[in-house]
Amino acid sequence: MAWIYLLIAGIFEVVWAIALKYSHGFTELFPSLITLGGMAISFYLLSLATKTLPIGTSYAIWTGIGALGTVIFGILLLNEPVNVLRMVFLCLILVGILGLKFTAA
Repeated sequence: MAWIYLLIAGIFEVVWAIALKYSHGFTELFPSLITLGGMAISFYLLSLATKTLPIGTSYAIWTGIGALGTVIFGILLLNEPVNVLRMVFLCLILVGILGLKFTAA
């Protein structure tokens, strides 16, 4: 169950990061509320995952999912640049996430 908590926590990490962009420095109410709610859910689920999983593994995977997802949604929603090197480095983040998951005790 801890891995599911961690995956969902990572997804909410993406939610709050993208909502933060739309909040325009917390000047837009709805995106600001989504940002704060997403943060709270993400942190809570991370805390549940760390009851079982090592903190280093949990934190690295949580931030990795957040980074990977935020870049992907930045490309899809915010017209952020796409190039070969960016895709290579995204793949490296994914490899790191999977490596940590499959080598965790």
